[in-house]
Amino acid sequence: MAGLRGPKATDTPTVERSPRTERGRKTRRTLLDAAAVEFGERGFHDSSIVGITQRAGVALGSFYTYFESKEALFRALVADMSARVGDVGAAAAGGIDDVLEREQAVTSAFIAFATEHKELYRIIDEAEFVDPATWRAHYENAAGRIAARLRTGAGNNQVRSDVGEVEAWALMGMNVFLGLRFGVWGGDVGPEEIGRRVAALLREGLAR
Repeated sequence: MAGLRGPKATDTPTVERSPRTERGRKTRRTLLDAAAVEFGERGFHDSSIVGITQRAGVALGSFYTYFESKEALFRALVADMSARVGDVGAAAAGGIDDVLEREQAVTSAFIAFATEHKELYRIIDEAEFVDPATWRAHYENAAGRIAARLRTGAGNNQVRSDVGEVEAWALMGMNVFLGLRFGVWGGDVGPEEIGRRVAALLREGLAR
């Protein structure tokens, strides 16, 4: 998910408009879900607020109760999808003590998520140009979660004590491209098998 850098769509800071009621939270969620479909199918520049509100079944005027612009909605969507990826990984890793078994579970869960939410890749890719800060935060947060799991494993003497940022970014890179190849493009290797083979690669390496 990288490419040549381009200009940001906007440099104007936005203010998050958090809903105060359950109904408001549901409407905001509906707008985010509709935006994921709209941006995923049409891309940021060809998408419109009208198209998003029509998909969401929300009045156009209500949109501005939650977001001040298309850019603000896109930024919120990237942060939301990034958080969902984190939640999926945390749920998969929960209760697993062995660090490599945790990574196996997280990889499998991410591949399954990418298969179900193929729009993730287009949206994150476009974030590099629409809002580079949010795009970078997505990857830095993901790598930080992996690094934290590795540090826990090192503390438990399950992996080398010197594992850190390099290994975390390497693992994230594997997951990103495995999700693209087998989740978005499709293939005959399922999430569980991919996770197993990644764990075997980490545990045994490639040397004979």
